[in-house]
Formats: sequence, structure tokens, C-alpha cells
Amino acid sequence: MYTLSNNEIKRIKSLTDKKFRDLYGLFSVEGEKMVQEALRSGFKIEEVYRSEDIGEQAMSRISSLSSPPPVLAVIHKPVELILEGNEKVSSCIGGSGLFLALDSIRDPGNLGTILRICDWFGIKKVFASKDSVDIFNPKVVQATMGAIFRVGFHYADLELICKDVLDKKGKIYGTFLDGDNIYKKPLNSGSQSPALIIIGNESNGISKHIADMVSDKLFIPPFPEGENECESLNAAVATAVTIAEFRRRIY
Repeated sequence: MYTLSNNEIKRIKSLTDKKFRDLYGLFSVEGEKMVQEALRSGFKIEEVYRSEDIGEQAMSRISSLSSPPPVLAVIHKPVELILEGNEKVSSCIGGSGLFLALDSIRDPGNLGTILRICDWFGIKKVFASKDSVDIFNPKVVQATMGAIFRVGFHYADLELICKDVLDKKGKIYGTFLDGDNIYKKPLNSGSQSPALIIIGNESNGISKHIADMVSDKLFIPPFPEGENECESLNAAVATAVTIAEFRRRIY
């Protein structure tokens, strides 16, 4: 067993705050499953801490969970988290594929769950507006259940993303209350050209300047159609239903 210094404990604990995650270029993950996922990924690991090595008291001081886990890892944030410029955006999207763009998603649980959904349905790249919640927020990281290490994620100017998709003769889809029934609408699966699904802010939906670039508006109808009093679906739920329908068209 070895002893962590107070400065080291303070630094690790500070990673719960975005300011310090940005300062150090680090984030932390907790629990056996998450740490194993990190070790299998291409992420650079700074250090792995185990209760059996540092003691349960020290683990409780560096953990952000109410019940401290047996293991915690400190990990370097990826270098190209933020995409800047047309060339990098175009290279990241390529000539085909199904992608997801998140317009001002603010809830950590939603973002984490959305990445988990993308992992399940084979969406390899997700783009988010720069005002979206921090991907390395501990609540986001835990909610991904390891998907954070398998799904490519970038903050970017969504207008540049949309423009690149359109320039490549692709389609941009958005979810709207006045859109066309998703189950009756022809959909581009992304096999021949890029297809981008945009999910809007939890309260305000897709912002106007992005909505103006959408080529096809989609609506997920309630059942029975026209008889449901619920205003809308949760952002993560809407993401799951929408991506599932795109994937279903392939089978």
C-alpha cells in the first residue's frame, strides 16, 4: 500500500470540475467496468488507483461517487476533441456514413445515454455544438457505460458539419413536431452519401440557423396518432427511436 499526498488527492478530486479538467487535460473514470474499457481503448492512461493499493479512505477522498469504487483511473483527454476548419470537418465525415449532431444538449444524463445508444446502433461519430454539456462531466462519463471509449466524439460548428454533408450530396434530418412521419418517410441510410441526424436542445429543440439547413424534417408520431397529450419525447429517447428506424431500413 502506498500513500497519496494531499496535493495528489486534491488534483484528482478537482477533475470533477470542468475548469480543472481543461487545465490539466485529464478526466477520471470509476469502477471496474469503466476502467477496463479505458484500458482497452486507445486513450492514454495517466494512472490507475486501486483501493487495495491506496486504502479505502484515500479512494473515498478522490471518488465523486457516494459509494467509492474499488478502482479509479485518470485519463488524458483526446487531442482532437474540438474540430476546427473545413478541412478537418470534411476529413472526419468522409464520403458516406450515418452521423449524429447534438444542438445544445445540456443534460449530462442525456448526453451519456445518447452515446450509449450510438454505440449500440453502430454510429461511429457524434458531433456536438460547443455549448453542449462537457463530454467528460463525471455524470456523462458514467452514463455512457463505456461508450465514451468507442464512439468518436467532437465539438464542432454544426453549420460547418451541415454544409459539408450537403456539399457531398448528403441528407440532413431533424426531429420536429411539424415534420413528416418518420415511419412513412424515405430515409438515406448513409451507405452512398453522408446522412446526418440532428437532435435539438431539451427545451428549445433545434436552433433556427441549424433548422434552416435541414433537408428533411421528421416527426415521431405518438400512438394512437393524434390522441396522445404528451408534448414531446426526451432527447435521448427521441435519438434511440430515430436511429433505430434508420437502421431498420437496412434490414
